[in-house]
Amino acid sequence: MRLLQILADSVVDGPGLRTVIFFAGCPHHCPGCHNPESWASDGGQDYTVDQVIQQIEQIGSRRITISGGEPFFQPTALVELVAALAGYEIYLFTGYTLDQLMRDEQARWVLARIDCLIDGRYVQTLPDHSLRIRGSTNQRILKADALKNYLS
Repeated sequence: MRLLQILADSVVDGPGLRTVIFFAGCPHHCPGCHNPESWASDGGQDYTVDQVIQQIEQIGSRRITISGGEPFFQPTALVELVAALAGYEIYLFTGYTLDQLMRDEQARWVLARIDCLIDGRYVQTLPDHSLRIRGSTNQRILKADALKNYLS
């Protein structure tokens, strides 16, 4: 998988201290994106799932946030990573909406195994700095119970 960074001890990407895995590549190119360097699919470096797990274990966090770029831009790598992270608390940011993701079998598999999805593109005309872990008011925080109801 192609990653930009594995960041320890983030306090802005979900509740508590979290390890954040930033995927490289994003097709959305949202105006005003806070991470436009993540758009290039050839940015960052290649990691194996084992290398990512080793770094996470060294950091010692059980709270993981998967972000980007766009994690679903590398769907096979995302599935492999989420499978390897069974037992961790996983938050996942995506520019896709839940409705869009529901059309894809791999995405549905991921959604059934994460604790929280933050969905939707960043919309520069809808910012709200008071929002928890989101940048614009169109983005939703969908916890595992809501995702399971949607998947059934």
